[in-house]
Amino acid sequence: MKDATELPRSLLVLGGTSEIALATARRLIARRTRTVWLAGRPSLALENAAGSLRALGADVHTVAFDALAPETHEGVLGKVFADGPVDLVLLAFGILGDQAHDERDPVRAVRVAQTNYTGAVSAGLVAGRALQAQGHGWLVVLSSAAAERARRTDFIYGSSKAGLDVFAQGLGDALYGTGARVMVVRPGFVRTRGTAGRSRTPFATTPEAVATAIELGLRRDAETVWVPGSLRLLTTALRHTPRALFRRLAL
Repeated sequence: MKDATELPRSLLVLGGTSEIALATARRLIARRTRTVWLAGRPSLALENAAGSLRALGADVHTVAFDALAPETHEGVLGKVFADGPVDLVLLAFGILGDQAHDERDPVRAVRVAQTNYTGAVSAGLVAGRALQAQGHGWLVVLSSAAAERARRTDFIYGSSKAGLDVFAQGLGDALYGTGARVMVVRPGFVRTRGTAGRSRTPFATTPEAVATAIELGLRRDAETVWVPGSLRLLTTALRHTPRALFRRLAL
């Protein structure tokens, strides 16, 4: 297990207003991180997030970044890496969508897919190449337990996360041996402002719990992290459940 001196000193967050990402940044700042870039669409929320981290003693910069503008990713992220080494890139952007509405509105459904998958493919490839070029660093990708099997209640979101999950695993294999590493994080239902009002599910977790799991995964050089850990056994069982039975489960 790594000690705190090997945790990242610099952090680039793609999705700078994500509650999970900010909880992770706070935890890493308390350990070792001193420089943070928060990348996201310019907004008061992004500036407030930066201010909250500066109050913890970190040197924080905001970066204009749009997941839906892949043609800009290389230029935007290239400027960050040109400022100095980045020890950890946290790919945390994504949207849940609204299954009931989105399946009746293909344009909205495609926006979920473009944000969660195609935007992440672009940003992930750019970040992975930059980490490889500098010879070290982590790319931590926020996937979801929903990626493991399509469910009637969220198959649009789940399919986008499934694509992201497979992409991240493959990128990790492609980068193996270069000094750059990829860790896939699969939380269950996370209680955030974005999920307020949605029915809660068993194994629900919090941004702080996901942040704790990410730190532990970094210390252990993990390639995959489940939050909570017990979800791994449950999703394995569900993945092998016969489809006719799976359809009858209240998931």
